[in-house]
Amino acid sequence: MHFDWTFVVRLSALVLPAIMLMALHGAAHAAPPTSSAAGVSLEKLAQQRIFFGHQSVGGNILDGVKQVTAGQQGPAPRIVEVKDPTVPLAPGTIAHAMVGENLKPETKIADFERLMDGGLGKGADVAFMKFCYIDFNGATDTRAVFEKYRATMEGLKARHPHTTFVHLTVPLTTVQRGAKAWVKELLGRPVWGIAENVQRETFNQLLRKTYGGKEPLFDLAALESTTPEGTAETYELNGQTWPAMVPAYSDDGGHLNAAGQQRIAREFLGFLSTLPAPAVQPPIPAVLNTP
Repeated sequence: MHFDWTFVVRLSALVLPAIMLMALHGAAHAAPPTSSAAGVSLEKLAQQRIFFGHQSVGGNILDGVKQVTAGQQGPAPRIVEVKDPTVPLAPGTIAHAMVGENLKPETKIADFERLMDGGLGKGADVAFMKFCYIDFNGATDTRAVFEKYRATMEGLKARHPHTTFVHLTVPLTTVQRGAKAWVKELLGRPVWGIAENVQRETFNQLLRKTYGGKEPLFDLAALESTTPEGTAETYELNGQTWPAMVPAYSDDGGHLNAAGQQRIAREFLGFLSTLPAPAVQPPIPAVLNTP
């Protein structure tokens, strides 16, 4: 019987690059399990007036909220799109609006500030905005974006002291893997997701360092890069480990699919339910006419 060594050589040429790529980018590593959202209090959310400025991934999260709350007992929060920031928000509302332009993170900061100062700051108990993964690429000046965000949030907190401002980390994407990614690396071409996720995580580290344990922070990126079992999705670059989105959470590498939406929405609702209840302001006494 003749053994075809040519076949073995060809097979090795296909398999070895994949093994090398896995070693380069890293397999999933163990990480502590994320917090459970089993204790979601829909009753508590029924008292809150929440505003969320976002783009497409934010829409994915809200779609997940609808799915999750549909199967639970208790009053589900109403999800309404803001058209006029001067219209009062009713308790039990998650109001939202598309803010700014993708690829231009500064416009999202400015638009969120405009809406808050334009009326939402008077009626929202909780408010936050979210950048999109597409706002950060390999050349983004993350420090400049962060300083603009930090300064704007400080101003908003001073002008709207009765609103709880929440911070959200920037969402991640998957990284390109397989033979195509290996060929790109051999040719010196950028592999999708690698440089971009470094910039996103750099910004997120600034958020965590500045606000973690001091002000409410919803770590969207950490959830996106961790499986429900607590396994972290990572890759290696220049000797450092960086997080990436778990592939099972997305069908296109960036937006959340049904599984990702429900995974994030449960944690999102659990997080919101832990925020302090809105302070009840004492009624302003009537002005009495003096003789």
